[in-house]
Amino acid sequence: MTQTNLKNSVGVVSPQRAHFPEPLYLESGEVLDGFELIYETYGELSADGSNAVLVCHALSGNHHAAGFHSESDTKPGWWDTVIGPGKPIDTNRFFVVCPNNIGGCDGSTGPSSLCEATGEPWGSHFPQVTVADWVETQKRLAEHLNIQHWAAVIGGSLGGMQALEWSVRYPDWVSHCVAIAAAPGLTAQNIAFNEIARQAIFSDPEWHDGNYLEADSNPAQGMALARMVGHLTYMSADKMTDRFGRELRQGSFDPQDDEEPVFQVESYLRYQGSQFVSRFDANTYVLMTRALDRFDLSARGQGDLTEALRDASAEFLIISFSSDWRFAPSRSQEMANALLSAEKRVTYSDIESDAGHDAFLLDDANYLALFSAWMGRVAT
Repeated sequence: MTQTNLKNSVGVVSPQRAHFPEPLYLESGEVLDGFELIYETYGELSADGSNAVLVCHALSGNHHAAGFHSESDTKPGWWDTVIGPGKPIDTNRFFVVCPNNIGGCDGSTGPSSLCEATGEPWGSHFPQVTVADWVETQKRLAEHLNIQHWAAVIGGSLGGMQALEWSVRYPDWVSHCVAIAAAPGLTAQNIAFNEIARQAIFSDPEWHDGNYLEADSNPAQGMALARMVGHLTYMSADKMTDRFGRELRQGSFDPQDDEEPVFQVESYLRYQGSQFVSRFDANTYVLMTRALDRFDLSARGQGDLTEALRDASAEFLIISFSSDWRFAPSRSQEMANALLSAEKRVTYSDIESDAGHDAFLLDDANYLALFSAWMGRVAT
């Protein structure tokens, strides 16, 4: 961690753990007898609790959204661009809470956790969870922290879907809802990409029907391929062309194994896959993508999105990015139009960007300026 990194940073932070012994009744009909959530907080909760903000993470995210875990840490949290003193989610004004969802692999109860009934990792037996289940656990965490209301619930991608679910499931809890690069439900194409990624995992000989931990193995090859497929969809064609073009790797014409990458873009994707394998659990990836597939906000209105949003009382900020083809601007426009039809207060902006879906994680001046201005209104 350098002095440059410390600028407008929340600094060194420590994950916290909360245990919930009460049963959690899941949408699937199954029950967790209890669960744990690991989470981080940034800033100070005001005396009246009015400045609490919930940040919901996306598919491959976790509780570590901002700051550093030690003085020697060189990599900040996944949304450090947005969270911190003077940043859009200003920790001088807000008390920010970011949990790792159940089913995750970063400390919250999930497939790699030990099942008390068996003394073995849950593995493939961990029940399927949904966006609504995550909202229920987040509500329990809020009450554990003596929070009774969110000034804002915020998320990008799958995190944005959780924010939308909060707005309709517990409307009295949410004053402001921010959904960035999100959608009210996945398209068939999106579901298809997720299924290809899952099949890559299932076809790995080390998968062992999801019980690879018991077999002392890891479906690393399948996971790497799944990540390559996913990462490809998060980038735009223009961004990939600008970054890689048809550039060859150094020594690409040297005698080599036919399986070695020739182009720089091949090498990049393989690197992304190998990095992902080292930090993410395959069962969690399967659970998270299936939760993503199942989310359908319009179901609350029997297929009518406007009706589904009728009970929401929050003010909404909906942001999309022009080059995002995974969560296209048209889906955010659909959300904004439904909110207007339901007579809700909504601000919508499509940010011009060539970064694709990943743009919500990046330092884009127009995006951050809009986000900061809107959150300034939340703070007042």
